[in-house]
Amino acid sequence: MPVMKGLLAPQNTFLDTIATRFDGTHSNFILANAQVSKGFPIVYCSDGFCELTGFARTEVMQQSCSCKFLYGPETSEHIILHVDSAFEERSEFKEEIMFYKKIGSVFWCLLDIVPIKNEKGDVVLFLASFKDVTDTKCHREKVKGGSPPFGSTRLRSSTVLYHISGHLHNRQKQSKIKLNKNVFGDPPALPEYKVADAKKSKFILLHFSTFKAGWDWLILLATFYVAVTVPYNVCFIGDQDLTRSTTVTDIAVEILFIIDIVFSFRTTYVSKSGQVIFDARQICIHYMTTWFIIDLVAALPFDLLYAFKVSVVHLLKTVRLLRLLRLLQKMDRYSQHSTVVLTLLMSMFALLAHWMACIWYIIGKKEVESNSPEIGWLHELSKRLESPYEGVSMEVVNRTLSSGPSLRSIYIAALYFTLSSLTSVGFGNVSANTDAEKIFSICTMLIGALMHALVFGNVTAIIQRMYSRWSSYHTRTKDLKDFIRVHHLPQSLKQRMLEYFQTTWSVNNGIDSNELLKDFPDELRSDIAMHLNKEILELSVFSSLSRGCLRSLSLHIKTSFCAPGEYLLRQGDALQALFFVCSGSMEVLKDSMVLAILGKGDLIGANMSVDDRVIKTNADVKALTYCDLQCINLRGLYEVLDLYPEYSHRFVQDITHDLTYNLREGQESYVRHHITIVILEFLVHLFVCGCHIQDLSIIPHLSTKSAVLTIIAWGSFP
Repeated sequence: MPVMKGLLAPQNTFLDTIATRFDGTHSNFILANAQVSKGFPIVYCSDGFCELTGFARTEVMQQSCSCKFLYGPETSEHIILHVDSAFEERSEFKEEIMFYKKIGSVFWCLLDIVPIKNEKGDVVLFLASFKDVTDTKCHREKVKGGSPPFGSTRLRSSTVLYHISGHLHNRQKQSKIKLNKNVFGDPPALPEYKVADAKKSKFILLHFSTFKAGWDWLILLATFYVAVTVPYNVCFIGDQDLTRSTTVTDIAVEILFIIDIVFSFRTTYVSKSGQVIFDARQICIHYMTTWFIIDLVAALPFDLLYAFKVSVVHLLKTVRLLRLLRLLQKMDRYSQHSTVVLTLLMSMFALLAHWMACIWYIIGKKEVESNSPEIGWLHELSKRLESPYEGVSMEVVNRTLSSGPSLRSIYIAALYFTLSSLTSVGFGNVSANTDAEKIFSICTMLIGALMHALVFGNVTAIIQRMYSRWSSYHTRTKDLKDFIRVHHLPQSLKQRMLEYFQTTWSVNNGIDSNELLKDFPDELRSDIAMHLNKEILELSVFSSLSRGCLRSLSLHIKTSFCAPGEYLLRQGDALQALFFVCSGSMEVLKDSMVLAILGKGDLIGANMSVDDRVIKTNADVKALTYCDLQCINLRGLYEVLDLYPEYSHRFVQDITHDLTYNLREGQESYVRHHITIVILEFLVHLFVCGCHIQDLSIIPHLSTKSAVLTIIAWGSFP
């Protein structure tokens, strides 16, 4: 049966790998482009780095990875030369250095630089971690005659980058190398900046594989076998027959259930976000918290109790009926076709009739054992078959064919009665005579009426109601495949179209929010839109807008999705929207070089102008992983600003500072012009105050003082 596979496209998870391997103590790091020889611009900085230094991400992006905006009067020139040399030679470097925060305060930092290579072996990125060791430094200076400063701190920071880079620094002593190997084992492979398939552990089964589908059908048949034989053995066989012919089959089913538990610990599953989970640990946790207990109870080897002459084995085995609950989990697999749905419903109806036939026999059996007047249904059946009960005990009845009807005849008659009662077409040849039998018959007819109302009378409505969206999904999928076939689209384009459709369907479940909300009043639609888009509306760039302006703007925000390897924008395209990254990571490319790496919370777009509303992009934006985006339509944004002109000028100014990366074509010339003005303002201020060029504490009102210091220090712009 077809089953939803989940999201399987290869992803570039480099950023996620780096971020997750840093814990809260070592979350201060930056990534820089190693392919741009001039300055090695920063393409990503962590939140911890921003908190440590006091600079915002927009102030750090595209700065030199040597972080000269952190330099000050007491920063060692000797160490600065070594840092520059390490970047030029693309080698590892680790040293303590004094840096200055944005507010001007000093802190000691353990700087560790590691080059990152791609699959071709070329260095494409620099990873630099920053460890605040000010407290350790101050403590060390108070202690006299101790070991060299920062020994333990260096080792701790080294172990962090050891996890990430897989390198043991050559300058470490042999004893430290041995210690690291003993603690961490073999060093992990160097993380590469590349698109790679999802990693999976050994012996992992794909939940959509042909083998797993066949195995699930086998387990389904075994479950129905248990649901049929366990009630039959409890009611008809009893505990007297310990050498049944079905013992071997029961043991085989128990073995199947045990093997299924083992397989479940090694079978992938689809997470709530739609991605396939291959990690063995996550699979185990997911299974342990869902179906493990039920599967374990159903797989207990109760048949081994026969060796100890236990008399309640059949009753204990009734707990295996809990295995039927597993059908609820797999209903989406077994119910994608109406014929399968109808077959399952009929099977459940027949199974219910089987269970009630077993109960009907128990009632007749109790009537015979009680030596009541011979009016019970078993007595009537024995008279018709000319096999009367001759006052023998019930044990003899079960074991001797000459003392009453055979078990085969009794079961067929009981099943005949329950089916005719459930379907309300009874003929009266098997009827209820005693009070207990009549009460059971009344319950059977009530259940039969309920089954008619819920199943048979509304089977078409049930299928349409429960699977209408699945039907729509398959219809649209068929239309999409027919479109691909008619227009002879290539395989690569076909795969991209199908994956995009499946992913967007998993996100919105085929619900068109615009179509759904179009009949609602504007007031209500605005409140709904503000709730759905509250994450992007909480950005600082929108803080100055009134609530009425935000409500109007929220109606122009749409949700988008981008799969790994897909281009969100191409260089030279007309920018149609501002994009906010809700999840995932993207990269900004120009001439195959990485200019920036964007993650959750980043804003992509261009500085705006009320007059020049045509914006051409200066780079490509490509998804590295599955990305959820929120898009503000520029045409709608301009319409809102025209309605609220009092906020227009302020918004145009603020958007420039809040963009993580500016995609406007010709932005480089604009930056040079803007920085030239700032430099002139800076120099005039120095001339008036008569201060040293590196004393930034005298100009706290300049928001770009870090950029000024950077430009003066290393001459980024001619």
